Amino acid sequence: MKGLYLVTDRELCGTRGVAAVVAAAARGGACCVQLREKTASTRRFIDTAARILTLLAPHRIPLIINDRVDVALAVGAHGVHVGQSDMPPATARQLLGPDAIIGLSVETWEDVVTAQQLQVDYLGISPVYATPTKTDTKEPWGLEGVTRIKDFTRHPLVGIGGLDASNAAAVIRAGADCVAVVSAICAAEDPFLATTQLRKTIEQAHAERGTRPTTQGDKGPRGQVKRQTLLGSSGNWQQFKL
Repeated sequence: MKGLYLVTDRELCGTRGVAAVVAAAARGGACCVQLREKTASTRRFIDTAARILTLLAPHRIPLIINDRVDVALAVGAHGVHVGQSDMPPATARQLLGPDAIIGLSVETWEDVVTAQQLQVDYLGISPVYATPTKTDTKEPWGLEGVTRIKDFTRHPLVGIGGLDASNAAAVIRAGADCVAVVSAICAAEDPFLATTQLRKTIEQAHAERGTRPTTQGDKGPRGQVKRQTLLGSSGNWQQFKL
């Protein structure tokens, strides 16, 4: 997974709504969308997820559900992202199957070491910097932490926390494969323009590192997305339909 990863926030999306912001991000070149609904009812979460899944399908962009494996199963989402206090990744894998994308947040060095033995598809480095959109986190990793994790782990890395156009390139250069943002897109006056600018910044940083970001053109037969292309070295060559 390389590129720009959107994590939604209903409150920050405001009167535009989550779907409109996700649609703009999809047009702007986001490589992945994580639907996060901390206060919504289960029914509303499922309804929103189903709508977003349909919206993303023409763009061949995977939908990841935050925390809720039941919601992912209900709508046929491409995977889940879990934290250290959520469902264990191994249990999520049993429920979702071998082709699901499973991301795991790492907040301490112990989390990083433990993750080496886990069948997850990427690690969310959380947080890179302090952020007001998520207050239940440990001390920020900083750029030095990103590099330390990159040098140690076998998993692709998604940096999240306090990231925007001003620091996304530095996080990629430090070793992250993907940059996840919340307010930088959800609270932007023009989410499409914000996504486009961030995507270009990330692409340039990957070019400087000699790595290639995931694009919506990385597809296999009949428009399928290559799971290896999305997930990097920890994935396999299996494909999944969007």
